[in-house]
Amino acid sequence: MSHHSSLFDSYSIRRVRPPKNKIGTSAKHDSAISHVMGTATYVDDIAKPQGTLHLAVGKSNHAHARVLNMDLSAVRDADGVVDVLSFKDLPAQTDIGAVFDGEPLMVDELTEYVGQTLFVVVATSHRAAKKAALKAVVEYEPLPAVLSIDKALEQELYVRPSHFMKRGDAATALENAPVRIEGHIHMRGQEHFYLEGQVSYVVPCDDGGLEVYTSSQHPSEVQQLVAEVTDLPFHAVNTVVRRMGGGFGGKETQAAAWACLCGIVAKRHNVPVSMRLDRQDDMVVTGKRHEFANRYEVGLDESGRILGVDMQLAGLCGYSPDLSDAIVDRAMFHCDNAYYYPAAHVAGHRCKTHTVSNTAYRGFGGPQGLMTAEYMMDHIAYTLGQDPLQVRLANLYQNGQSTHYGQTIEHFDLATIMSKLAKDSDYETRRQQIIKANQQAAAEGSDKRLGIALTPVKFGISFTVQTLNQAGALVHIYTDGSIHLNHGGTEMGQGLYIKIAQIVANEFDVDLDTVKVSATRTDKVPNTSPTAASSGTDINGKAAQNACLSIKARIVEFAAEHFEVAQEAIRFEQNHVYIGDKETLTFAEMIQLAYQNRISLSSTGYYKTPKIFYDRSKAWGRPFFYFALGAACAEVEIDTLTGEYQVLRCDVLHDAGQSINPAIDIGQIEGGFVQGMGWLTAEELIWDSTGKLASNSPANYKIPTAHDLPKQWSVKLYDRKNSEQTIYNSKAVGEPPFMLAASVWCAINNAVASLGDYQKNPELTMPATPEAVLKSVMRMQGTPWEVDAEVDTDTVVSLIKGAEENSDLYNDKVMPQDVRHAKDIDPAEVEGRQVDDQPEATEHPNVAGARGPAHSE
Repeated sequence: MSHHSSLFDSYSIRRVRPPKNKIGTSAKHDSAISHVMGTATYVDDIAKPQGTLHLAVGKSNHAHARVLNMDLSAVRDADGVVDVLSFKDLPAQTDIGAVFDGEPLMVDELTEYVGQTLFVVVATSHRAAKKAALKAVVEYEPLPAVLSIDKALEQELYVRPSHFMKRGDAATALENAPVRIEGHIHMRGQEHFYLEGQVSYVVPCDDGGLEVYTSSQHPSEVQQLVAEVTDLPFHAVNTVVRRMGGGFGGKETQAAAWACLCGIVAKRHNVPVSMRLDRQDDMVVTGKRHEFANRYEVGLDESGRILGVDMQLAGLCGYSPDLSDAIVDRAMFHCDNAYYYPAAHVAGHRCKTHTVSNTAYRGFGGPQGLMTAEYMMDHIAYTLGQDPLQVRLANLYQNGQSTHYGQTIEHFDLATIMSKLAKDSDYETRRQQIIKANQQAAAEGSDKRLGIALTPVKFGISFTVQTLNQAGALVHIYTDGSIHLNHGGTEMGQGLYIKIAQIVANEFDVDLDTVKVSATRTDKVPNTSPTAASSGTDINGKAAQNACLSIKARIVEFAAEHFEVAQEAIRFEQNHVYIGDKETLTFAEMIQLAYQNRISLSSTGYYKTPKIFYDRSKAWGRPFFYFALGAACAEVEIDTLTGEYQVLRCDVLHDAGQSINPAIDIGQIEGGFVQGMGWLTAEELIWDSTGKLASNSPANYKIPTAHDLPKQWSVKLYDRKNSEQTIYNSKAVGEPPFMLAASVWCAINNAVASLGDYQKNPELTMPATPEAVLKSVMRMQGTPWEVDAEVDTDTVVSLIKGAEENSDLYNDKVMPQDVRHAKDIDPAEVEGRQVDDQPEATEHPNVAGARGPAHSE
């Protein structure tokens, strides 16, 4: 029995040649064509049968309050409503905390953030559920709310105990240091803004189990939580994740709640159930990157070399622990970035506030620690009147030194990377030109100033929770020579599937098109770790390789006996299997022969990361298998009159080890860099004084666009194998590039510093929006930001009164109807016109390319 598919070349025409798209080649993303064509199937694209129910949540509008009464009668009577569930209707487990308890699926008595789920509406359509949820009448007893890091620190309000890392005697080092500098930096959070919002679809099975389709980075956690809230054993719940439209950490823990609600309703009514969050709901009810307020005191010698550091890192965690313990830990691990602290004391606080629980985000706390170090380096340089790059180079780790948490520095090429980048980007010449250009601008009264910065990245690769550093895979070879692969990693657009397919193809030395990767499923590979911590390729790739090696060993053992040759003489090369000098078979022929002789052609694979450990009680160990390294040099221009800026040029040199797929890796570097630039320059999360998210839609929360890219941009890979035994000596490339964007922020800081002749460190916040840049410029110039003017008390009073009458009106927003003397004016050229200039287009619109209504609407 033999079959050759037309989907790829048959073995009769697959001549002896190097396999196509093996590792090290830039194979395109496995879903690239379907992404561009719009045919890739996401959870909400799954065709749903008639009778599918849809969910919407009723949300709290108080940051901290006791719920006294909920009248849901109008909700139940609304059109299309089938059922309404509140806390008392939950059938089993009610807490879905990922690591620690404290995250109720629905509010029982106490609401602790605006947007917390009070009840769930079950209806025949998404629209009907949404409309019905608005009809609830809820009575609250408001309680005092803590909404800032400062208030939480003042009240010692934490979601988890504080943690401390110590090395040497930092207090004595600071006391004896010739130069001491103190500083603080505040950085806001960041919205994930994945293109596909939170969504889940659950189908009840005929055996009483549940099939869960979810957009989640952690299928096993979703499986387990859905099982717990529905009172089912884990094996009765199967989670399926084919792809996500972006995740960035926002779907590591916070995809679970929606799957749990769908699971409860699906089991209760025995029908398929779907739930998706609209963009504005998604932004309000899901967690963000942690906001941090960090302080440092550093002691230096006269040359600018660090002698001791005392740091306090305080993260705004929200109302519950979520992953905050590990996130603040990672901020503490990375508060050195690439620099050696001979003596250090680092405190990490997990501040509880009455806001949505913040969660994982690309970098997982690392960027907040790293940016503290980079701001401190700028502070040292401008205080001592030195070039910031030289201060950075002088304080870099050397091989053999250890971090403030005890990990020995090995294979540390960062000085080489930075020096090479400085040379390739002509840093020193450009820096001198920029200094002269700024001096000339000052002399001529120009508002433009230039800035340049070259910053490094050292990012630890591994989950800091040791248990998660494991992975499994499943490989089948069919009798036509095609290969099926399944593993525990999830695909969120980052190219994980294609890279692991390349690994499998490489192990058998066959063309990539013979390998197919199927959706991540908990019934194929169990107990999976989340696709996070940049570990996706490292651990799942090794697991897939180990599965291939098991199958390969069986085939080699059989062929050696069958053809009476030594095992060492059997080679898998160029789509063929060479049996010494006796025989050459195509790969498919070899597989067919093995099958006919009853050789197993299927295997699981497993991998656990070696070497790592961390004793948290001593704050000492080796939490990371290795460090990913990189550097970026950015040049910017700012307008000192408006605070506006543009990135003129950026050069990146990043260490991806021996790259498995250079195109995918460079794409990750570019995407991570732009996302990091968004966090540091444009994306501003704002809550009002009542704890409501003001930046709650794309209209008032700005992510980077194509117009924000550097005008001149070069991204190159540093060509060096990873010295640790990772898969093909590659290095992780998911999170580390995010922090390359520090170069842009530091370049803006450099441009502002030019106004003080580089003798004073600017007070620049993160994100460095044009407003923040202008504030920093005015502080540097000694100009007050506040404008002296009489306050129009009548308008203020009317606004406050209007806000009290209309809870949807934020008291710090001036709405059009509140502007005095405003009236509607029709310009003469359109007065009296009621229709478009092209009435035929109105009557017969071209909708050929328009997307139809969502399912069941």
